[in-house]
Amino acid sequence: MKNSLKLLPAACFVVIVFLGSMMCGRYPIGLEDILTFLSVDHSVVRFQEPAVNVLYHIRLPRILLALLVGASLSMSGTLFQGMFRNPLVSPDILGVTSGCCFGAALGILHPGTSPLLIQLLAFSFGILAVILTYTIASLSRGQRVVMLVLAGSVISAFFFAALSFLKYIADPYEQLPAIVFWIMGGFHRASWDMVRTLLFLLVPCMVFLILTSWRVNVLSLGDEEAASLGVNVKLLRPVLIVVATLMTSCCVSVSGTVSWVGLVIPHIARLTAGVNHDTSMPMSMLLGSGFILLVDDLARTVTASEIPISILTSAIGAPFFAYLLIKEGQKSAWR
Repeated sequence: MKNSLKLLPAACFVVIVFLGSMMCGRYPIGLEDILTFLSVDHSVVRFQEPAVNVLYHIRLPRILLALLVGASLSMSGTLFQGMFRNPLVSPDILGVTSGCCFGAALGILHPGTSPLLIQLLAFSFGILAVILTYTIASLSRGQRVVMLVLAGSVISAFFFAALSFLKYIADPYEQLPAIVFWIMGGFHRASWDMVRTLLFLLVPCMVFLILTSWRVNVLSLGDEEAASLGVNVKLLRPVLIVVATLMTSCCVSVSGTVSWVGLVIPHIARLTAGVNHDTSMPMSMLLGSGFILLVDDLARTVTASEIPISILTSAIGAPFFAYLLIKEGQKSAWR
Protein backbone atom coordinates (compact mmCIF):
# COMPACT_ATOMS: atom_id res chain seq x y z
CA MET A 1 0.00 0.00 0.00
CA LYS A 2 2.82 2.39 0.86
CA ASN A 3 4.57 1.69 -2.44
CA SER A 4 1.34 2.27 -4.36
CA LEU A 5 0.94 5.69 -2.74
CA LYS A 6 4.31 6.70 -4.20
CA LEU A 7 2.80 6.31 -7.67
CA LEU A 8 -0.18 8.57 -6.97
CA PRO A 9 1.58 11.94 -7.55
CA ALA A 10 3.06 10.63 -10.81
CA ALA A 11 -0.36 9.43 -11.96
CA CYS A 12 -1.86 12.85 -11.14
CA PHE A 13 0.98 14.48 -13.10
CA VAL A 14 0.11 12.39 -16.17
CA VAL A 15 -3.60 13.24 -15.92
CA ILE A 16 -2.88 16.97 -15.60
CA VAL A 17 -0.49 16.96 -18.55
CA PHE A 18 -3.00 14.93 -20.59
CA LEU A 19 -5.77 17.46 -20.04
CA GLY A 20 -3.39 20.35 -20.67
CA SER A 21 -2.25 18.72 -23.93
CA MET A 22 -5.85 18.41 -25.11
CA MET A 23 -6.33 22.14 -24.51
CA CYS A 24 -2.97 23.20 -25.93
CA GLY A 25 -2.60 24.13 -29.61
CA ARG A 26 -3.30 26.69 -32.33
CA TYR A 27 -7.03 26.09 -31.95
CA PRO A 28 -7.96 27.01 -28.34
CA ILE A 29 -10.32 24.60 -26.57
CA GLY A 30 -11.53 25.02 -22.99
CA LEU A 31 -11.40 22.45 -20.21
CA GLU A 32 -15.20 22.13 -20.10
CA ASP A 33 -15.25 21.23 -23.80
CA ILE A 34 -12.46 18.70 -23.24
CA LEU A 35 -14.36 16.95 -20.43
CA THR A 36 -17.52 16.89 -22.54
CA PHE A 37 -15.57 15.43 -25.46
CA LEU A 38 -14.07 12.69 -23.28
CA SER A 39 -17.48 11.73 -21.89
CA VAL A 40 -19.17 11.30 -25.28
CA ASP A 41 -19.37 8.11 -27.35
CA HIS A 42 -17.67 9.30 -30.52
CA SER A 43 -18.88 6.36 -32.56
CA VAL A 44 -22.25 8.14 -32.82
CA VAL A 45 -21.03 11.75 -32.97
CA ARG A 46 -21.08 13.69 -36.20
CA PHE A 47 -17.63 15.14 -36.84
CA GLN A 48 -18.69 18.53 -38.15
CA GLU A 49 -17.66 20.73 -35.26
CA PRO A 50 -14.09 22.07 -35.63
CA ALA A 51 -13.27 21.38 -31.98
CA VAL A 52 -14.31 17.73 -32.23
CA ASN A 53 -12.34 17.28 -35.43
CA VAL A 54 -9.24 18.81 -33.90
CA LEU A 55 -9.48 16.74 -30.73
CA TYR A 56 -10.38 13.40 -32.26
CA HIS A 57 -8.35 13.36 -35.46
CA ILE A 58 -5.30 15.42 -34.52
CA ARG A 59 -4.63 15.87 -30.80
CA LEU A 60 -5.87 12.64 -29.22
CA PRO A 61 -3.91 10.18 -31.43
CA ARG A 62 -0.80 12.31 -31.06
CA ILE A 63 -1.20 12.45 -27.27
CA LEU A 64 -1.72 8.70 -26.99
CA LEU A 65 1.29 8.05 -29.23
CA ALA A 66 3.48 10.29 -27.06
CA LEU A 67 2.26 8.54 -23.90
CA LEU A 68 3.04 5.10 -25.34
CA VAL A 69 6.49 6.09 -26.57
CA GLY A 70 7.48 7.82 -23.34
CA ALA A 71 6.30 4.94 -21.17
CA SER A 72 7.97 2.28 -23.34
CA LEU A 73 11.36 3.98 -23.61
CA SER A 74 11.46 4.73 -19.88
CA MET A 75 10.53 1.18 -18.91
CA SER A 76 13.10 -0.25 -21.33
CA GLY A 77 15.77 2.01 -19.85
CA THR A 78 14.82 0.93 -16.32
CA LEU A 79 15.02 -2.71 -17.34
CA PHE A 80 18.41 -2.41 -19.02
CA GLN A 81 19.95 -0.38 -16.20
CA GLY A 82 18.80 -2.92 -13.66
CA MET A 83 19.64 -5.99 -15.71
CA PHE A 84 23.11 -4.75 -16.72
CA ARG A 85 23.73 -3.09 -13.33
CA ASN A 86 24.92 0.04 -15.10
CA PRO A 87 23.37 3.52 -14.54
CA LEU A 88 24.65 4.75 -17.91
CA VAL A 89 22.74 2.20 -19.98
CA SER A 90 19.88 3.36 -22.21
CA PRO A 91 17.43 1.46 -24.46
CA ASP A 92 19.70 1.87 -27.50
CA ILE A 93 22.65 0.15 -25.80
CA LEU A 94 22.24 -2.92 -28.05
CA GLY A 95 22.15 -0.94 -31.29
CA VAL A 96 18.40 -0.83 -31.83
CA THR A 97 18.22 2.94 -32.44
CA SER A 98 21.03 2.97 -34.99
CA GLY A 99 19.42 0.04 -36.79
CA CYS A 100 16.05 1.80 -36.86
CA CYS A 101 17.58 5.00 -38.20
CA PHE A 102 19.36 3.10 -40.98
CA GLY A 103 16.17 1.26 -41.92
CA ALA A 104 14.17 4.49 -42.01
CA ALA A 105 16.80 6.16 -44.21
CA LEU A 106 16.73 3.16 -46.53
CA GLY A 107 12.95 3.48 -46.77
CA ILE A 108 13.17 7.20 -47.55
CA LEU A 109 15.64 6.50 -50.37
CA HIS A 110 13.45 3.73 -51.82
CA PRO A 111 11.58 4.80 -54.99
CA GLY A 112 7.89 5.27 -54.34
CA THR A 113 8.43 5.29 -50.60
CA SER A 114 5.52 5.41 -48.15
CA PRO A 115 5.25 6.04 -44.39
CA LEU A 116 4.34 2.38 -43.83
CA LEU A 117 7.44 1.18 -45.68
CA ILE A 118 9.65 3.52 -43.66
CA GLN A 119 8.18 2.25 -40.40
CA LEU A 120 8.49 -1.41 -41.40
CA LEU A 121 12.12 -1.03 -42.49
CA ALA A 122 12.98 0.94 -39.36
CA PHE A 123 11.39 -1.71 -37.14
CA SER A 124 13.01 -4.60 -39.05
CA PHE A 125 16.53 -3.19 -38.98
CA GLY A 126 16.17 -2.31 -35.30
CA ILE A 127 15.38 -5.96 -34.57
CA LEU A 128 18.21 -7.06 -36.88
CA ALA A 129 20.70 -4.85 -35.04
CA VAL A 130 19.89 -6.48 -31.71
CA ILE A 131 20.04 -9.97 -33.25
CA LEU A 132 23.54 -9.20 -34.55
CA THR A 133 24.54 -7.81 -31.16
CA TYR A 134 23.32 -10.90 -29.33
CA THR A 135 24.98 -13.19 -31.89
CA ILE A 136 28.37 -11.51 -31.48
CA ALA A 137 28.05 -11.63 -27.69
CA SER A 138 27.11 -15.32 -27.83
CA LEU A 139 30.16 -16.17 -29.93
CA SER A 140 32.53 -14.39 -27.56
CA ARG A 141 34.07 -16.02 -24.51
CA GLY A 142 33.94 -13.09 -22.14
CA GLN A 143 31.39 -12.20 -19.52
CA ARG A 144 27.97 -12.17 -21.20
CA VAL A 145 26.78 -8.78 -19.90
CA VAL A 146 30.02 -7.01 -20.79
CA MET A 147 30.10 -8.64 -24.22
CA LEU A 148 26.53 -7.54 -24.93
CA VAL A 149 27.39 -3.92 -24.20
CA LEU A 150 30.57 -4.04 -26.29
CA ALA A 151 28.84 -5.83 -29.17
CA GLY A 152 26.08 -3.22 -29.04
CA SER A 153 28.68 -0.48 -29.42
CA VAL A 154 30.14 -2.27 -32.44
CA ILE A 155 26.78 -2.72 -34.15
CA SER A 156 25.77 0.88 -33.40
CA ALA A 157 28.98 2.17 -34.97
CA PHE A 158 28.42 -0.02 -38.04
CA PHE A 159 24.85 1.11 -38.63
CA PHE A 160 25.68 4.76 -38.01
CA ALA A 161 28.46 4.44 -40.61
CA ALA A 162 25.97 2.89 -43.02
CA LEU A 163 23.52 5.69 -42.23
CA SER A 164 26.20 8.28 -43.00
CA PHE A 165 26.76 6.62 -46.37
CA LEU A 166 23.04 6.80 -47.16
CA LYS A 167 23.09 10.51 -46.26
CA TYR A 168 26.06 10.97 -48.57
CA ILE A 169 24.30 9.44 -51.59
CA ALA A 170 20.87 10.95 -50.84
CA ASP A 171 19.38 13.77 -52.89
CA PRO A 172 20.46 16.89 -50.94
CA TYR A 173 17.23 18.76 -51.75
CA GLU A 174 14.56 16.21 -50.84
CA GLN A 175 15.83 12.91 -49.45
CA LEU A 176 18.57 14.22 -47.16
CA PRO A 177 16.33 16.71 -45.31
CA ALA A 178 13.69 13.98 -44.92
CA ILE A 179 16.27 11.63 -43.37
CA VAL A 180 17.60 14.31 -41.02
CA PHE A 181 14.15 15.39 -39.82
CA TRP A 182 13.02 11.78 -39.33
CA ILE A 183 16.07 11.02 -37.20
CA MET A 184 15.46 14.09 -35.02
CA GLY A 185 12.09 12.66 -34.05
CA GLY A 186 8.54 13.89 -33.66
CA PHE A 187 4.92 12.81 -33.32
CA HIS A 188 3.44 14.78 -36.21
CA ARG A 189 2.92 11.52 -38.13
CA ALA A 190 0.50 10.20 -35.49
CA SER A 191 -2.68 8.47 -36.64
CA TRP A 192 -5.29 6.19 -35.13
CA ASP A 193 -3.97 3.21 -37.12
CA MET A 194 -0.53 3.81 -35.66
CA VAL A 195 -1.92 4.13 -32.13
CA ARG A 196 -3.96 0.91 -32.44
CA THR A 197 -0.93 -1.01 -33.70
CA LEU A 198 1.25 0.23 -30.86
CA LEU A 199 -1.42 -0.50 -28.28
CA PHE A 200 -1.59 -4.08 -29.55
CA LEU A 201 2.21 -4.48 -29.42
CA LEU A 202 3.30 -2.36 -26.46
CA VAL A 203 0.65 -2.83 -23.79
CA PRO A 204 1.32 -6.60 -23.41
CA CYS A 205 5.05 -5.85 -23.17
CA MET A 206 4.46 -3.23 -20.47
CA VAL A 207 2.27 -5.61 -18.49
CA PHE A 208 4.91 -8.32 -18.81
CA LEU A 209 7.68 -6.04 -17.53
CA ILE A 210 5.60 -4.94 -14.55
CA LEU A 211 4.67 -8.53 -13.66
CA THR A 212 8.29 -9.72 -13.92
CA SER A 213 9.90 -6.64 -12.35
CA TRP A 214 10.69 -8.57 -9.17
CA ARG A 215 12.89 -10.86 -11.27
CA VAL A 216 14.87 -7.82 -12.43
CA ASN A 217 15.64 -7.19 -8.75
CA VAL A 218 17.18 -10.66 -8.63
CA LEU A 219 19.08 -10.21 -11.90
CA SER A 220 20.59 -6.98 -10.59
CA LEU A 221 22.35 -9.04 -7.90
CA GLY A 222 24.45 -10.82 -10.53
CA ASP A 223 24.15 -14.05 -12.48
CA GLU A 224 25.48 -16.35 -9.78
CA GLU A 225 23.28 -14.89 -7.06
CA ALA A 226 20.23 -14.95 -9.33
CA ALA A 227 20.84 -18.59 -10.28
CA SER A 228 21.24 -19.53 -6.61
CA LEU A 229 17.82 -17.98 -5.93
CA GLY A 230 16.18 -20.16 -8.56
CA VAL A 231 16.05 -17.75 -11.52
CA ASN A 232 16.85 -19.22 -14.92
CA VAL A 233 19.22 -16.48 -16.06
CA LYS A 234 19.95 -18.02 -19.46
CA LEU A 235 16.25 -17.97 -20.30
CA LEU A 236 15.09 -14.83 -18.52
CA ARG A 237 17.71 -12.41 -19.85
CA PRO A 238 17.05 -13.15 -23.56
CA VAL A 239 13.29 -12.92 -23.00
CA LEU A 240 13.61 -9.54 -21.30
CA ILE A 241 15.95 -8.30 -24.02
CA VAL A 242 13.49 -9.39 -26.71
CA VAL A 243 10.63 -7.58 -24.96
CA ALA A 244 12.60 -4.37 -24.44
CA THR A 245 13.93 -4.51 -28.01
CA LEU A 246 10.43 -4.91 -29.40
CA MET A 247 9.25 -1.92 -27.38
CA THR A 248 12.15 0.30 -28.40
CA SER A 249 11.97 -0.69 -32.07
CA CYS A 250 8.24 0.04 -32.17
CA CYS A 251 8.80 3.47 -30.63
CA VAL A 252 11.71 4.55 -32.79
CA SER A 253 10.06 3.26 -35.98
CA VAL A 254 7.09 5.62 -35.52
CA SER A 255 8.64 8.62 -33.75
CA GLY A 256 12.29 8.69 -34.77
CA THR A 257 15.01 9.20 -32.19
CA VAL A 258 13.86 10.42 -28.77
CA SER A 259 17.07 11.09 -26.87
CA TRP A 260 17.84 10.87 -23.15
CA VAL A 261 14.41 9.69 -22.01
CA GLY A 262 15.46 6.08 -21.43
CA LEU A 263 18.57 7.25 -19.60
CA VAL A 264 17.32 10.04 -17.32
CA ILE A 265 13.77 8.99 -16.40
CA PRO A 266 14.86 5.69 -14.75
CA HIS A 267 17.16 7.66 -12.46
CA ILE A 268 14.33 9.97 -11.44
CA ALA A 269 12.08 6.97 -10.87
CA ARG A 270 14.64 5.34 -8.56
CA LEU A 271 15.16 8.56 -6.62
CA THR A 272 11.42 9.00 -6.08
CA ALA A 273 10.26 5.38 -5.74
CA GLY A 274 13.35 3.51 -4.58
CA VAL A 275 15.48 0.79 -6.14
CA ASN A 276 12.81 -1.90 -5.96
CA HIS A 277 11.74 -2.51 -9.56
CA ASP A 278 8.24 -3.44 -8.41
CA THR A 279 7.81 0.29 -7.77
CA SER A 280 10.42 1.95 -9.98
CA MET A 281 9.17 0.19 -13.15
CA PRO A 282 5.60 1.61 -13.00
CA MET A 283 7.04 4.91 -11.77
CA SER A 284 9.22 5.05 -14.90
CA MET A 285 6.18 4.30 -17.02
CA LEU A 286 4.23 7.22 -15.52
CA LEU A 287 7.06 9.74 -15.42
CA GLY A 288 8.26 8.86 -18.93
CA SER A 289 4.83 9.17 -20.49
CA GLY A 290 4.10 12.47 -18.75
CA PHE A 291 7.52 13.90 -19.56
CA ILE A 292 7.37 13.09 -23.27
CA LEU A 293 3.84 14.44 -23.54
CA LEU A 294 4.90 17.68 -21.84
CA VAL A 295 7.93 18.04 -24.12
CA ASP A 296 5.77 17.36 -27.19
CA ASP A 297 3.45 20.16 -26.09
CA LEU A 298 6.44 22.48 -26.05
CA ALA A 299 7.62 21.18 -29.43
CA ARG A 300 4.33 22.05 -31.16
CA THR A 301 3.54 25.35 -29.41
CA VAL A 302 6.78 27.22 -28.60
CA THR A 303 7.41 28.32 -32.20
CA ALA A 304 5.32 28.66 -35.34
CA SER A 305 7.03 25.60 -36.84
CA GLU A 306 7.30 22.37 -34.87
CA ILE A 307 10.61 21.67 -33.12
CA PRO A 308 12.00 18.10 -33.46
CA ILE A 309 11.44 16.44 -30.11
CA SER A 310 14.96 15.05 -29.65
CA ILE A 311 16.29 18.61 -29.60
CA LEU A 312 14.14 19.45 -26.61
CA THR A 313 14.66 16.13 -24.78
CA SER A 314 18.43 16.53 -25.16
CA ALA A 315 18.35 20.18 -24.10
CA ILE A 316 16.35 19.25 -20.97
CA GLY A 317 17.76 15.79 -20.26
CA ALA A 318 21.49 16.50 -20.48
CA PRO A 319 21.61 19.36 -17.93
CA PHE A 320 19.25 17.49 -15.62
CA PHE A 321 21.42 14.39 -15.78
CA ALA A 322 24.43 16.55 -14.93
CA TYR A 323 22.48 17.86 -11.95
CA LEU A 324 21.78 14.30 -10.82
CA LEU A 325 25.46 13.43 -11.10
CA ILE A 326 26.51 16.44 -9.02
CA LYS A 327 23.77 16.63 -6.39
CA GLU A 328 22.64 13.05 -6.00
CA GLY A 329 25.82 11.10 -6.71
CA GLN A 330 26.77 10.52 -3.09
CA LYS A 331 23.41 9.03 -2.14
CA SER A 332 22.68 7.35 -5.48
CA ALA A 333 21.08 3.95 -5.32
CA TRP A 334 23.91 2.60 -7.45
CA ARG A 335 26.57 3.21 -4.82
